[in-house]
Amino acid sequence: MLLAHGPHEELCGGICALNFKVDKESDVPPYSQLRRAIIAARSDGTLAAGDRLPPMRTLATQTGLAVNTVAKAYKELEAAGAIETHGRAGSFVTALDATSHKAQLLTEKFIVAMRKLGYEDQQIHATVDHMLGLDRELSNKAQNPGSS
Repeated sequence: MLLAHGPHEELCGGICALNFKVDKESDVPPYSQLRRAIIAARSDGTLAAGDRLPPMRTLATQTGLAVNTVAKAYKELEAAGAIETHGRAGSFVTALDATSHKAQLLTEKFIVAMRKLGYEDQQIHATVDHMLGLDRELSNKAQNPGSS
């Protein structure tokens, strides 16, 4: 995968390679593979805050993915706060604070473990929703011990 870098443009001619390739044998959808690759590159410092991602059409051509697949990955990255899109200026990597970094690493490990169990996205969401509900119940009981 090729990505344009902001502050490092002169070092790599405006384009730096992350070597992203879709694993066609994987059960993980291509948009999710791309999203994970960008998050991993952000987490390990390959992508720095302010780095510009290529336009969706360019990245689709470079990776062999459909434009809609890249768009879905970008949309999820933006919803997660990993990138910001500024109209025609493009999409840029956001800063990653230490707490967010740890949370993303833990979440990634959780998702990988759930996928190994054969869980699909909907099942993972349902499990998390269920566990959050149980956590809320326990918190409410702890705060109001007499109300049960």
